Amino acid sequence: MSIAWNDSTPIYRQLRDRVVAMILDGVLKQGDPLPSVRQVAGDFQINPITVSKAYQELVDENLVEKRRGLGMYVTDGAREALLKSERERFLREEWPALHARLVRLGLDLGQLMEQARQEESK
Repeated sequence: MSIAWNDSTPIYRQLRDRVVAMILDGVLKQGDPLPSVRQVAGDFQINPITVSKAYQELVDENLVEKRRGLGMYVTDGAREALLKSERERFLREEWPALHARLVRLGLDLGQLMEQARQEESK
């Protein structure tokens, strides 16, 4: 897990978002253990409390579960729940601005799909 921290978002939030991305990308699958708080804190030279806060958010969202004495594990159905919530968030928060920009630029879905096909065939 490599992370380039930015100053505009708290580190615990960036760490949480990185774990979410790893679940969505299939790097972490249901039942997989998360690295320990101490390991992550040491690897990235951050406070263990910061890591714990990120992990607690994931627990609160039912994406990971604490197993007493064993650590944190990705819950069953975490990826599906994330896909659903991330799609809803995209449509609610990002799509309106993106759609408005596409309209301003005079781009349509057909042009975008053709561009994507050309880039995939390279």
